[in-house]
Amino acid sequence: MRRNISVMPANSYEKPDYWSQKAFSEGYPARSVYKLKEMDEKFGMIKKNCNVLDLGAAPGSWTTFLLRNLGEGGSVTSCDLNPLSKSVRGDKLFFLQGDLNDPGIRKQIKERGPFDLVVCDAAPLTTGNRIVDTARSEQLVEMAIWYGETMLKKGGNFCVKIFQNGDQQKFLKKMRELFTLAKGFKPEACRSESFETFLVGIGRK
Repeated sequence: MRRNISVMPANSYEKPDYWSQKAFSEGYPARSVYKLKEMDEKFGMIKKNCNVLDLGAAPGSWTTFLLRNLGEGGSVTSCDLNPLSKSVRGDKLFFLQGDLNDPGIRKQIKERGPFDLVVCDAAPLTTGNRIVDTARSEQLVEMAIWYGETMLKKGGNFCVKIFQNGDQQKFLKKMRELFTLAKGFKPEACRSESFETFLVGIGRK
């Protein structure tokens, strides 16, 4: 899924900040890696040798972090409309380029499962209209929760990005039916001007 966030002035996202510089120095395509790292440190989402699904993976920072932290027996299945950065590769990576709502893509992903962890940092192509953008974000959340409900193993974990002022309580209610623990969490690595946050589900019932 595209991450073209255009609701803020152009230079607010063009100027590299601490997290961007840190990401580049550590070999990650984007700063978003530290959001996943912080959530994993807080909730223990990533287990050694687990099978992970990364939804809306491009340019590939989350996929790279997962590959580095899985252990020898783990694997990552990633999918996005856009290709991953050329630097993102590995023997344990299976990448699909396509629409996550496409039945053919869903079939291929299901064949790679079930998964121990489903993560989704996807964001819609934004318009600058917060109401429209929030509605589009909610559609992605619904899609990600479907994957979590359909393709997670028992005991599996989940996280998805949502724009604030979206119907977070509705999604958390659904997630509490699926997971032992479900809550909202905003990592420190989110830009201060960003209105994104995350929903985390731990322990698929």
